[in-house]
Amino acid sequence: QVQLVESGGGLVQAGGSLRLSCAASGSIFSINAMGWYRQAPGKQREFVAAITDRGRTNYADSVKGRFTISRNNGKNTVLLQMSSLKPEDTAVYYCGAARTTAFLPNYWGQGTQVTVSS
Repeated sequence: QVQLVESGGGLVQAGGSLRLSCAASGSIFSINAMGWYRQAPGKQREFVAAITDRGRTNYADSVKGRFTISRNNGKNTVLLQMSSLKPEDTAVYYCGAARTTAFLPNYWGQGTQVTVSS
């Protein structure tokens, strides 16, 4: 089993920045990719960004150029730096961990709320 704990959500004005953190523990040797999904009220959960254990990254088109994902393997932590935030970025952000680089998460965190005011 893998446990994921997120932190860093909050309220920010449009154009501002936030950084989300996700710390993994447990059977982390089985994990090949980590990243983030988000779910806005009344919408399906959608992919945001992911990073493999070799550092390859992938982003949703809606966040490219604004969000940056990074990974600290030594600390088993993934960071999501979010800049130029828009009201449509408002959602609960979930950290995920996957056994494959296709990033279909096998494990999820509890979620952290990000609210961007206009």
